[in-house]
Amino acid sequence: MTDSINNPTGATAPDPALDAPLDPTLEVASGLDAELAVLQAQIADQKDKYLRLAAEYDNFRKRSIRERQEAEHKGMGILISGILDALDDLGRFAHVDPATVESVAVVTGAEMVEKKLLKSLAGHGLELVNPVGLRFDPAVAEALTTVPATSPDEDHTVAQVYQVGYLFNGQLLRPARVVVKQWNG
Repeated sequence: MTDSINNPTGATAPDPALDAPLDPTLEVASGLDAELAVLQAQIADQKDKYLRLAAEYDNFRKRSIRERQEAEHKGMGILISGILDALDDLGRFAHVDPATVESVAVVTGAEMVEKKLLKSLAGHGLELVNPVGLRFDPAVAEALTTVPATSPDEDHTVAQVYQVGYLFNGQLLRPARVVVKQWNG
């Protein structure tokens, strides 16, 4: 009854607990939840970027390997097409009747095939290393043995080549195997 005396209209008084400010820990928690959601979205975005970059790199790597193999095959095709004529000539020698062909003709023909083959390979970057009479160079020749030099000027010069060497575009494929003169005076 005292409520009706204090409040003649009969309306109920507002609850003071409803007008009180919210608990600050609840406000902080909702702010942290929002910040956490933003950070999770950023992480998901970064993960997506990483996965796309990793896939791009993998595709690049595979494409590079494929292009390198294609270039290698193309280069080998060009080289092989350059020696086909010499191979054809060699095939003709393989099918001659030894009873009707003189040995001098066979030797001459073999020399011609060798020259044609070397000329074709030289056009692709192959160089012979045949250092007879030159100063011994261990970068392109391998000394198998020595022979006495007749004068100090001949010391360390190549006297004989057992096997020629080859360079391909400046890269040593095989050293020349040589005999070197040595002065023992």
